[in-house]
Amino acid sequence: MIHFNDNSELAIVDTIFSPSLSVFLDAFPDALLLVDDQGMMRMVNLAAQKLTGYTHEQLLGKSIDLLIPARYRARHRHYEKAYFKDPRKRTMRNGRSFALLKQDQQEISVDIDLRPITISDQSFALVNINIANQQFQVEQELQEIEERLLLAKQAAGLGIFDLDLQHQIIYQDERMSEFWGEQSTRSCTYETFFSAIHPKDRALYQAALNKAIDPTGDGEFTIEVRVIQARSGSEKWINSIGRVHFIEGVANRVIGIAQDITKQKMLEKALQNFRSEEESLFKQQVAIHTASAIAHELNQPLTAISAYSEVALNILENNPNQRSKIKESLQNCVTQAQRAGDSLHELIASLHKADAHIENLDLNEIILDASHAVRSNGFSDFHQILQLESNLPTVSANRVQIKKAVINLLRNAVEAMSSANVTNSAITITVNTIAKEKLALVTIEDRGPGINPQIVHHIFDPFFTTKSTGIGMGLSISRALIEANGGQLWIDPHSTTGAKFYFTLPFTS
Repeated sequence: MIHFNDNSELAIVDTIFSPSLSVFLDAFPDALLLVDDQGMMRMVNLAAQKLTGYTHEQLLGKSIDLLIPARYRARHRHYEKAYFKDPRKRTMRNGRSFALLKQDQQEISVDIDLRPITISDQSFALVNINIANQQFQVEQELQEIEERLLLAKQAAGLGIFDLDLQHQIIYQDERMSEFWGEQSTRSCTYETFFSAIHPKDRALYQAALNKAIDPTGDGEFTIEVRVIQARSGSEKWINSIGRVHFIEGVANRVIGIAQDITKQKMLEKALQNFRSEEESLFKQQVAIHTASAIAHELNQPLTAISAYSEVALNILENNPNQRSKIKESLQNCVTQAQRAGDSLHELIASLHKADAHIENLDLNEIILDASHAVRSNGFSDFHQILQLESNLPTVSANRVQIKKAVINLLRNAVEAMSSANVTNSAITITVNTIAKEKLALVTIEDRGPGINPQIVHHIFDPFFTTKSTGIGMGLSISRALIEANGGQLWIDPHSTTGAKFYFTLPFTS
């Protein structure tokens, strides 16, 4: 039988191993240990086993020293003897925590309540163990996590935003407000927020947001845009990354982070200018050396043709009847002209003598690689619209040559739109199949000013250019590369929405 006496002590009139006592202790949610006056654990409940990590068998009959860190054991034995000399209800707390050693040797701070128990005239202590200040510890851990996140956010220069799509309000931290040029505005309407984005980038931002809130998509929001500072009028490049939260299939809010990447964009622009100058210089040097080689090969036969022509003219003027000599001179002119032609063909053949490695390629993959290369080289000021045909058969071509041709076309498109200050810069890349002819058809269309109809028939001519710094070799080289791989490259002369180029490549047999 179990009952409390007048001093609130638990008195048990039963045997020490009574099943009723075991059931009674297991019913308690707190960790309970029954310890005799020798410090041996005679009963442990389920909560104590869970807290310490030991099983019932591992604790039963063992000294309570097993649960006490070694540095505290001597002091504990002193307290233990004192307690059993004066057994009464005690709370070992008073602002101090006691350490409990778990089975995995991890220490946790605990509060302990002691209650004397008499079982068959033998004295025991019922030890009630609770994790000390558990709520306080959780709060401390959360605070430490928040502090670490804050330090990481500050170190990375990140701003945080929360776009409420239902009420069209955006909440932002101080850093995010600074990006938009408002030092203290922690919330504003989406319309106000959106109006600070550069006019050229608004369509791109809205397109990225629409894609993210589409319930059939992955809910990821990523965009790089320019923001016009409200006070200074200066521009900043901001990279935003977020995730859309849906409720019953409807986009509810977008939560994410933003980072100022203005310096990175300035470096990319400087790198772009450097590479453009370097490539232009390289092309000029190639053109100069090529022209020098052609001049060298043609100089001698042209000189000979000139000399033979002068001889023929002199004979016609002074001795017109010497037809054999006139014929001989003209025949020599023909011979030298043929020599010049042969030399020119040999030179061109030598310039193309490197064997191109042909392989079976995924054309969609080449398009994506070329687009990434263009953006990585600083030509990223455009919105990319991809319309790639799935399950496209492979094409037989040289990877480097096709990628170079696509890069040239994309760069030309970006430069044309940039020079014309196009507001919604976009390039649409479409890949289709011409099944009947076993060809892949690629279309690259920009939103630039297009090509003047009066010059459209000359744009593939070598050294023809409309750029102030160009040498007119990009499109000529691109056509040569596509044709070298069995395809064709041409322009739509009737396009009214920008320049539209097409090229084909044969599928693998």
